[in-house]
Amino acid sequence: MINGLNGISPFQINTNSIQTEQKAKLSSQLTNKTSFSDSLKLAIDQVNKSQVESDKMTEALASGKNVELHDVMITAQKASVTMTLAVEVRNKAIEAYQEMMRMQV
Repeated sequence: MINGLNGISPFQINTNSIQTEQKAKLSSQLTNKTSFSDSLKLAIDQVNKSQVESDKMTEALASGKNVELHDVMITAQKASVTMTLAVEVRNKAIEAYQEMMRMQV
């Protein structure tokens, strides 16, 4: 069994550095505030980007360019998963809106 140097396990985690990193991330998030609409636009752009990439790979394969089939299938599956996620998020947002509209004030 390997105990590491000076009795410290090589798998021991330094919690101080993790807490410092978390504080740095939190402070950068607070200074870089983005609105909900900006976040939504970014997410939709990423879904669109994955769909376009999948289309390009499929066209390249169909036209006989040097593209591996497994790469085309992976990009197609990634595009499918991102689209499914976007649809599910939309469905949940609509469901939450409808639930709020049913609330009595």
